Amino acid sequence: MRLIVIFVLIFFVAAGVVVGALNAGLVDYDFAFARVSMPKGAALLAALVLGWLLGGLTAWLGVSLRHRRRLKAGKKQARA
Repeated sequence: MRLIVIFVLIFFVAAGVVVGALNAGLVDYDFAFARVSMPKGAALLAALVLGWLLGGLTAWLGVSLRHRRRLKAGKKQARA
């Protein structure tokens, strides 16, 4: 099983290197307060990581808040 995970990881790293090499052109981003110029591959990777982090944070907060509500409701039932 561990060998399969290593092969899948190597495949995705190689695919990322190829995508980054094929998209070496620069992309300009103009935020109202700053201007950033970065390669297309780096911009794609940054967007992917940012989306992954925000999605994980959203999922974690949803589960955490639901868990707190259940604990609070359980405490109320225990007192009654």
